[in-house]
Amino acid sequence: MRILLCNDDGIQSLGIRTLAQRLANEHEVYVVAPDRERSAAGHSLTLHHPLRLEETEIGFDKNIKAWATNGTPGDCVKLALNTSILDKKPDLLISGINNGPNLGADILYSGTVSAAMEGAVLGYPSIAVSLCDIGYDSTDLAYSANFIAKFVPKIAEINFPKKTILNINIPTVNSKGITGIQITKLGTRMYTDKYEKRIDPRGKVYYWLAGELTDTEEDETSDVTAIRNNKISITPITFEMTHKSIMPELEQAFCNGKCNIY
Repeated sequence: MRILLCNDDGIQSLGIRTLAQRLANEHEVYVVAPDRERSAAGHSLTLHHPLRLEETEIGFDKNIKAWATNGTPGDCVKLALNTSILDKKPDLLISGINNGPNLGADILYSGTVSAAMEGAVLGYPSIAVSLCDIGYDSTDLAYSANFIAKFVPKIAEINFPKKTILNINIPTVNSKGITGIQITKLGTRMYTDKYEKRIDPRGKVYYWLAGELTDTEEDETSDVTAIRNNKISITPITFEMTHKSIMPELEQAFCNGKCNIY
């Protein structure tokens, strides 16, 4: 299988390097990633300055072609799939392994999830993978990379839906401590909107986002609950955001069968 890897932690991230090396044992692997960390970049694209793309072999086997760009995670995917750097288009796109969780509402800000979603927008089966503690070590990454390597062949067993990604979160516990796999829905996992007011050395005021997790009760079928129970969470997510159930009510209230301008 031909696999494109990207992330938001940057091409120097141990997560993407570990995953690339593991998948290269059985697959043809390409890497396009930001030249620096772009966490929480969301689904942003670069419009107002030039995008640069440089081939690199730093830390990769010679059989893994890799490029670094000054763009966002979304730019990485667009550049990979809409320029001539790849000889052939990939069969699968994987974003990760991310340093930290992407659960619940976090996916709205996540560059990791957004990179995978860009792959889905362009019509490619796409997966986002996150390891759920910041500051993981090589042992945690090795287990996660092995899990994904075993997971990839199973994709052929499903009818991968269009406009959809699989968002995978892996608990950071000893492999024997993982209690299973759960197919989940998105939880809440909201943060408090707290900004710390600080003073720089020149006496100027600045603010630093310092929100903390709220201790909210989660549904048993949510991704947050699965991780709390040391289960690997797999959540199908779509960018089809139309709230179809309210459309008839809106039609009745604002159009009344005519939809004329007031």
